[in-house]
Amino acid sequence: MSHNRTNSLSLAALAGAVAAAASMASLPAEAQAKEKCYGVSLAGENDCAAGPGTTCAATSTVDYQGNAWSLVPAGTCATMELPGGRHGATADALKSEGFDGLARDLPAGTDTAGLKPV
Repeated sequence: MSHNRTNSLSLAALAGAVAAAASMASLPAEAQAKEKCYGVSLAGENDCAAGPGTTCAATSTVDYQGNAWSLVPAGTCATMELPGGRHGATADALKSEGFDGLARDLPAGTDTAGLKPV
């Protein structure tokens, strides 16, 4: 094989690798890792779980409702800047402590059994 042909093949392989890496870097947001984060969604904008008696998505009635979660990029839940010094909590962290949500910013009369006091 000639030197020029070897260089051409090497450059083609390199270009293919760069193109593959570039396409992976531009994955849509939906394809990125996500985690359930409690207490970060605005009223009516939760992805699911807004306490007993709710049907699921968009059923929270209070901003930052502690028993409602939204999907957020993995690793951002606890560091999100929320009003009043609030912080979100991942479903995994709550579950590991035996809780199903946060006992804050709840509609009046909500049973807080199973919710983490904050």
